[in-house]
Amino acid sequence: MRLARFFARRTLQGIFVVWGVITIVFMLRFITPGSPIDFVAPLDASPELRQALAADLGLDRPLYVQYVDYLFGLVQGDMGFSFLRGRPASDIVLGRLPATIELALAATVVAVVLSIPLGVISATRRNEPVDYAATGFSLVGISTPNFWLGIMLILVVGVQLNVLPTSRRIIGLGPAFELLILEGNPLGLQLWVAHIILPAVTLGTYFTALIVRLTRNGMLEELGKAYVEASRAKGLPETLVRYKHVLRNTMIPIITVLGLQLGTLIGGAVITEAVFDWPGLGTLVIDAINQRDWPLIQATLIIIGIGFVVINILVDAMYTYFNPQVRLE
Repeated sequence: MRLARFFARRTLQGIFVVWGVITIVFMLRFITPGSPIDFVAPLDASPELRQALAADLGLDRPLYVQYVDYLFGLVQGDMGFSFLRGRPASDIVLGRLPATIELALAATVVAVVLSIPLGVISATRRNEPVDYAATGFSLVGISTPNFWLGIMLILVVGVQLNVLPTSRRIIGLGPAFELLILEGNPLGLQLWVAHIILPAVTLGTYFTALIVRLTRNGMLEELGKAYVEASRAKGLPETLVRYKHVLRNTMIPIITVLGLQLGTLIGGAVITEAVFDWPGLGTLVIDAINQRDWPLIQATLIIIGIGFVVINILVDAMYTYFNPQVRLE
């Protein structure tokens, strides 16, 4: 019952947050230089033609009327129509969304698989060579620009060694699993893994370095507490003390960063997607901004905002699993 109330309350709060995002994104169209008409109308368009296009797009109506109509359209699932692409904006965004989610999740998996073991080893072997190596790796990872790392991986791994493909997304994760389950053919999954490794490593390197430092600092703080000495005095195995008690108590800040960074990865993979020609939301929103395709810009930013809200709700719910002292209230 408490969990249901928690989700109901957070969902209501999330609706207000999304409404704020929608309002800000809608207003950006009117304070940004340039007009969508400039990109829709021919270069030699007459004033009459421009006025007709403005009327057709609804840009000649008062601002509050456009805002109310836009809200009613969103409630009905209508995010506008991209006249430059000749398709509903929602169809375009939802078609690109799976590629971005796959890349963000793959980068998160890379970060978690590498960072938490490195952080634990670094904390339990403090001031030893492995600790210095992990600390050095985290410093280099945080300091390395994503675009430079992506280009280097392409040149070394893709071009010089010719081990992995360097661009595009031949098949999505869903179709790859469908091919594997229905036909028993693993080729689709192999292609997906091969194409996503370099973008995921590029996008997840900074994330990995951040979690290594966070895990190390949290472990060091927890290892100095009294309950650790009491657990050891009871004769509990060191592995049990280290991973069941200490690491679990360290997970709260890690989960917070994981949630926030996952939302950031979904909305901020622009550079990585551009380097690897990955067909996600990042490259889509850049193209839409250059073309002043406002229905597409608005739809993309709204979907990203909804993603942030959903991830934060799930992160808050996970707190109670790792730390029972954190109550849903």
